[in-house]
Amino acid sequence: MTRALLIMGPTASGKSALALALAERLGGEIINADSMQVYRDFRILTARPTQEEEARAPHHLYGRVDAAELYSTGRWLTDALEAITHIRGRNKTPILVGGTGLYFKALTEGLADIPAADPELRAALRERADREGAPALHAELAARDPQTAARLEPNDVPRILRAIEVLETTGESIAAFQANTTPALAADEWRGLALAPDREALYATINTRFGVMLEQGALDEARAFAARGLDPALPAMKAHGNPALAAHLRGEMSLADAAEIGKRDTRRYAKRQFTWIANQMPDWPRVAESDLNARIAAALAL
Repeated sequence: MTRALLIMGPTASGKSALALALAERLGGEIINADSMQVYRDFRILTARPTQEEEARAPHHLYGRVDAAELYSTGRWLTDALEAITHIRGRNKTPILVGGTGLYFKALTEGLADIPAADPELRAALRERADREGAPALHAELAARDPQTAARLEPNDVPRILRAIEVLETTGESIAAFQANTTPALAADEWRGLALAPDREALYATINTRFGVMLEQGALDEARAFAARGLDPALPAMKAHGNPALAAHLRGEMSLADAAEIGKRDTRRYAKRQFTWIANQMPDWPRVAESDLNARIAAALAL
């Protein structure tokens, strides 16, 4: 059985370039493991592979979901396992690449069998979030389930609501459910690599890349997305840079200020990804080199 190759790293660290180079070298196919790149509305803002890059090797699970949908980790896991099976059936190497640590955790450690959402309770909790603010609900969660709350940002509305919902409906915390899981891929079915570039250099790359995104039409993407008038609690609404650009389009700030906020938010996200890799992927080999050939050699040596 062909082992899957998993590549994790912070945003703008060159993961996609490495995956593409390995796909061409190994005859592999690439599977998206980024929770924002699954949405079709944001090719530029989420730095999805270009059409030219997609033509160089098969790509799966990119831009396949409408932003109006709530695409869960469980759904991604099902889709990813199906893609892995088909790729292996073609005697190719599955290469999963992205920056969503929870996706990799579900794949290699398992996903908890948590009961489905209760629509009525979810609506009531969302009304509370609108009325009281997400930080208030995060504080409530911290008192009832500190382990889960510690992993969530105070403004992460969807995950905070889900955590409280699970407590209300089952009497158990999400952490308790997650303690009883089975890996989707056995240990001998995959090998993983984490990119860990120099932080200051990465932050500079993030700043430069955001400017390039604006030149490529990121503001037009944000404008088209805003015109859809979707539920602000949807995950796609949080695509890095979109909230600030949407505020600019509403006349609430200048484009320059929106760009600075977008860069800042992306840098903060990268910092959280570094922390995830350090805490949740302690046994994954690290690659600090930025040189593509060095990265390829490290991946092939796994």
